[in-house]
Amino acid sequence: MKGLNGNFPVVISRTDSIGDVVLTLPMAGLLKQNYPECRVIFLGRSYTKDVVSVCRFVDDFINYDDVEKMPWYAAVKYLRSTRAKVFIHVFPRMHIAWLAFSAMIKHRAGTRSRWYHIPFCNHLADLHRKNSDLHESQLNLKLMAFMNINTRLSTDEISSLTGMSNLSALPAHIAGMIDPSRINVILHPKSKGSAAEWGIENFSQLIGLLTSDRYKVFISGTAQDGVAMQDLLLRHRDVVNLCGLLSLREFIAFITKADVLVAASTGPLHIAASVGIRAVGLYSARRPIFPRRWSPLGAKAHALVSDEKCTGCAKGEACDCIRRILPSRVKEFIDL
Repeated sequence: MKGLNGNFPVVISRTDSIGDVVLTLPMAGLLKQNYPECRVIFLGRSYTKDVVSVCRFVDDFINYDDVEKMPWYAAVKYLRSTRAKVFIHVFPRMHIAWLAFSAMIKHRAGTRSRWYHIPFCNHLADLHRKNSDLHESQLNLKLMAFMNINTRLSTDEISSLTGMSNLSALPAHIAGMIDPSRINVILHPKSKGSAAEWGIENFSQLIGLLTSDRYKVFISGTAQDGVAMQDLLLRHRDVVNLCGLLSLREFIAFITKADVLVAASTGPLHIAASVGIRAVGLYSARRPIFPRRWSPLGAKAHALVSDEKCTGCAKGEACDCIRRILPSRVKEFIDL
């Protein structure tokens, strides 16, 4: 692209949840593939910093939680100090769009569907996520088309660009939990409201199918999730409770040592798929939360629904068909 060469800085702005960020990281990989000397800066939230830090394609991180607290003039000055030439609004926020405009960043890309991008961005993509048949990662890439980059990639091609390889070494007592003589399965039952959930009873039935002689089962989640799942943990005393035990960076490293992770459409599912272990995702067939939009990306990733032609989902109704995915079917994918 004219005017972009050498080690120009690019800011990728995505200030929402962990899974969304994982599916945004391939943008950094594609930037490095096309502009190897560029400097990729990721603007995100405190709770996603550890995810971004393991991506080998990202050079710097800006914490929006800090920027958001700054006086306006200080925030503009700070953003200008990055010397960014390109700013890509993946997750739209009017405050951030105005900041990038005020910092006089030369190329500012956003979606035409947000009215505030029209005055504040000079590269507008015709992007309508809600009704699209494209995967979230493919939609993200469309925002970079103005840079003369081929953004029409398959999800298989995109999955190779996540770059989650800057992993931390695990403390010995945590690494020692993994049993190399058994299949190590992480179950992540809760979603903090970010996805339709399979249900605790289904996870309990699945645990009953995973005999302790062949499988070692871990339950993951926040400390609060652990409290909510006390009955499940008491019912299955062979299960190892990881809830609230690990930092996010440690949890990512721990996932890489396991064999399988089972979850709804959550951050841990997308992390597991990206680092190359078997990721079994449990989904509703309803737009826009269906697998075509949000499936995990990876060579060993799978997305299950109970009925792709669910009539409730087809009508856009709040359907609980995800809970009808049989535990025995999930076990089949664990055993692949």
